Amino acid sequence: MKLLRFAVLLMLAAAAFAQPHHWTEAEANEWYAKQPWLVGANFIPSTAENQLEMWQAETFDPVTIDRELGWAQDLGMNTVRVFLHDLLWKDQAGFERRLSAFLKIADKHKIRPILVLFDSCWDPFPELGSQRAPRPGIHNSRWVQSPGAPALQDPKQFGRLMAYIQDLLHDYANDKRILAWDVWNEPDNMNTNSYGTLELKNKKELVEVMLSKVFDYARAGMPTQPLTSGVWDGADWSDLSKLTPIQRIQLQNSDLITFHSYDKADEFEKRIHQLQTYKRPILCTEYMARPRGSTFESILPIAKKYNVAAYNWGLVTGKTQTNLPWDSWQHPYTGGPPEVWFHDIFHDDGVPHKPEEVDFLKQITARGAKAKTANK
Repeated sequence: MKLLRFAVLLMLAAAAFAQPHHWTEAEANEWYAKQPWLVGANFIPSTAENQLEMWQAETFDPVTIDRELGWAQDLGMNTVRVFLHDLLWKDQAGFERRLSAFLKIADKHKIRPILVLFDSCWDPFPELGSQRAPRPGIHNSRWVQSPGAPALQDPKQFGRLMAYIQDLLHDYANDKRILAWDVWNEPDNMNTNSYGTLELKNKKELVEVMLSKVFDYARAGMPTQPLTSGVWDGADWSDLSKLTPIQRIQLQNSDLITFHSYDKADEFEKRIHQLQTYKRPILCTEYMARPRGSTFESILPIAKKYNVAAYNWGLVTGKTQTNLPWDSWQHPYTGGPPEVWFHDIFHDDGVPHKPEEVDFLKQITARGAKAKTANK
């Protein structure tokens, strides 16, 4: 009887140990201390206009991905941020084959991606199949939300969405080629300047209900990689009591603290100070908008000083047209791009938009050398 009781206690202890949990500050900082200074870009190949076109069988383009990640590696980048989509789970086996092919290519170039599961930005009505051609002169004219508005407001699709998250993270739980999981990009974005009139009026309320469950189901996949969701809006992120419910869910559930900033250097540094309150590693997963004063030369020295990871938007200009500014939705650049690009680094033939930027990037990354400063 004692032996049986002891065996039961061992089983209960093992089960308790295996329960997924929010990483402690110590666990998160220990993990981050083992990483090099993380510098990369938000990546989609120049031949794809959105997440569906990147990953669907008919348009998956490993040749272009290989070439363009090679250019990222040459800059000293060691990570990228890449968006997935829940509709791709309809062909789970095929999607996972393509994801594994992508991870193999990224690993070849010594690049570890953050994979984004959901995204509240741009078109709220995604559809599988052939994607419509980019709208001339407009920034990110065909990027799509995940989940789209029909799925977000349909309780019958909740199980499908959660299965996509839990099963995907379970299948890649121990894949060391993956750096982290960003569970939801800008979940509270209402896309006022683009698709605002088409958005669900109660979108934020629906997202608020779902977001904490997304974290729970992601952790149920037992991933060894950290989870996050980045804040991007608001004046002060240092005090949870002053934040929106969605922002509190993001910061209270994230293993790593992530944020977006397309502002000048002084505002970028202020954001870092605000987020140091949470005593966790800090990653800026979106920055760099040249006309707004957010440039490689102004932002990366600050990021390096604080050992904050930095992911600019865009590597190679292409079908997303993110070299055009946000206001192209109101004033399309049908006559060609502006003299100074908004995002992106390279033309699709590998020629840099600004050669001096490429020189600077290679110098500051020292081709991925480990940062010597602490994230204080």
